[in-house]
Amino acid sequence: MKVIKNFFWNAGYQIFVLIVPLVTVPYINRVLGPTGVGINAFTNSIVQYFILFGSLGINLYGNRGTAYRRDDKVALTRYFWEVSFLRFISVGIAVVAYLIFTFSVDKYRIFYLAQGFMLVGAAFDISWFFQGLENFRVTVIRNVLVRIASLILIFLLVHKASDTALYILILSGSQMLGNLTFWPSLRATLSSFPKISTLHVWHHIKPAFLLLIPQLAIQIYVQLNKTMLGILQGVTASGFYENSDKIIKMLLALVTATGTVLLPHVAHYFASGNHEAVKRSLASSMHVILVLAFPLAFGIAAVSTSFTYFFFSAKFMPVAPLMAVEAIVVIPISIASAIGVQYLLPTDQVKPYTVSVILGSLVNIVVNVPLILWLGTMGAVIGTILSESVVTLYQIYAIKDQLSLAELFSESWKYCLSAFIMFVAVKVLEMTWPTSIAFLMLEVVIGMIVYFVVLLILRPRILFGYIAPYLDHLRHRI
Repeated sequence: MKVIKNFFWNAGYQIFVLIVPLVTVPYINRVLGPTGVGINAFTNSIVQYFILFGSLGINLYGNRGTAYRRDDKVALTRYFWEVSFLRFISVGIAVVAYLIFTFSVDKYRIFYLAQGFMLVGAAFDISWFFQGLENFRVTVIRNVLVRIASLILIFLLVHKASDTALYILILSGSQMLGNLTFWPSLRATLSSFPKISTLHVWHHIKPAFLLLIPQLAIQIYVQLNKTMLGILQGVTASGFYENSDKIIKMLLALVTATGTVLLPHVAHYFASGNHEAVKRSLASSMHVILVLAFPLAFGIAAVSTSFTYFFFSAKFMPVAPLMAVEAIVVIPISIASAIGVQYLLPTDQVKPYTVSVILGSLVNIVVNVPLILWLGTMGAVIGTILSESVVTLYQIYAIKDQLSLAELFSESWKYCLSAFIMFVAVKVLEMTWPTSIAFLMLEVVIGMIVYFVVLLILRPRILFGYIAPYLDHLRHRI
C-alpha cells in the first residue's frame, strides 16, 4: 500500500509538472524569444556540470543508504549528518570553482551569476533522505509550492526579452529556497544530533564518488548536446533543442515515476534478503512502464507539428521535427529506468550500471560533433537516441543471466503494435482536420481510445492479469 501511495504522490506531482509548463512555456517563449530561451538553456547546461561535481553521487547514494538504515534511528541520524556534511564541503568547493569560471569569462556573465543560486541551493538539497524513507509526500508538497511561487513571480516580473536574467534568477532562487524548506521536517525523523567525534564524513567519499561516475556520464549526454549546440550552432539552436528535449523529458517523467518510488523499496527488500521480491517488482513495473512508453512515444511523434505551433508559437516551428524524432528516445530511457534504477542500483550492482552510462557518454561524444556539423540540431537529437539506446542494450545484456528477458519483454510487440495503429489514426486525423487547439485535444483523446481498444483485442497480461480480476470483483459486488 505504501508503494502505491508513493507512486500516486509522485505521479500526481508529475502531472502537476506537466500542467505548469502548459502555462509558462508558451508565455516565456513569446516573451524571451529563441535567443532568451537559448541563453537560459546554454548557461544552465554549464552550471549543471558544477552541480553534478559538487553533489558527488549523493542523490543516489544517500537514497539507497537511507533505505538500508531506516529501521535504525541512531544509525540513520549519523548517516544523514555524515552525508550532509560531505555535501556541504563538496558543493562549497564547486561554488569557488564556479565563481572563478564566471569571472574568467565576459560573455553571459550576468546569466551565469543568476544560475549560480541553483548551485548554492544544491548544498541544502536533502530530498534524497526523504525518498530513501519513502516519504514522497514531503518532497511533492515542497516541489509544488516552489513551482507555484516561481510561476507567480514569472508572470509578475518577466515581461520582455531583457528580463532573461531575471527569469533565470527566479528559477534558480526558488530552487534554492525550496531546498531549504526540507530541513524543518527533519525534527520528526532524526534522533538528537550526534557527537562530531562519532561522525565519519570521509568514509562516504569513495562509494559516493563511484555513483558520481555514472551520473557524470549521464550528465554528459544530457547537457553536452545543449553545450555543444551553443558553441557550434549558437544559443538559438540550443534553445530549439531545449524545447524539444524539455517536452520529451517532461512527459517521460510520468513513465519513469515508478523508478524513484521503487528504488528505496527494492533496496529495502534486497537488504532484507528477499531477492525473489526484487525480481517480481522489476517484472511488474517493466510491463507498466512499457504499456505507457510506447503510446507516449508514438503519440508525441503524431501531434508534434500541431503541438509545436500552438504551444511554442510559429517562431519555434523548427522544434516540431526535432520532437517527432526525439520521441523515439522515450522507449529506451523507460527500459533503462526500470533495469538501472529499479534493479541494478538497489541490488548494489553499480559496476554494470556505470559501464552502461559510460558507454552511452562515449557514443555521444564521438557522434555529436560530426552529427551537429552535418545535421545541426537534428544531429544532437540523433546523438541522444544512439546514446540512450546503447545504455539500454548494455543493461539488458548485463541482466540476461539473472532475469528472464522473455518475462520482461514478451508482451512488448502488443504495446508497439497498438501504439503504431494509434499513430496512424492520429496522423490521418491531423492531415484531414483543420488546425486548432480543439482538434488537437480531440486527436489526443481519440488516440488514447484507439490504443486501449487495440490492447483489449490483443489481450496483454497487464490488462487481463491485473485489471480484469479487479473488474470482476467489482461486478460481483454490484
